[in-house]
Amino acid sequence: MKDYEHPFFRPLWRRVTVVAVCVIWSGIEFATGTPFWGVIALGFAGYAVWQFFYLYKPAEQNEATPDETNSGEPKADPEPKE
Repeated sequence: MKDYEHPFFRPLWRRVTVVAVCVIWSGIEFATGTPFWGVIALGFAGYAVWQFFYLYKPAEQNEATPDETNSGEPKADPEPKE
């Protein structure tokens, strides 16, 4: 499992929030006159967009759950065997 595939990042709002925080942080850095750290924060935002929106593939949510139609009982044959 890669870090960006962690279950914490499954909801879209969390991925958007991470990117937004990085962009806001970058804006604050530029506004306070520290462009070096602003560029670093923009790099974080760009990397987050790449990982969370371009490469992100949601994991199957039903991986470990059994089929709901199967109640544990053996299925009857559609045609009786002779």
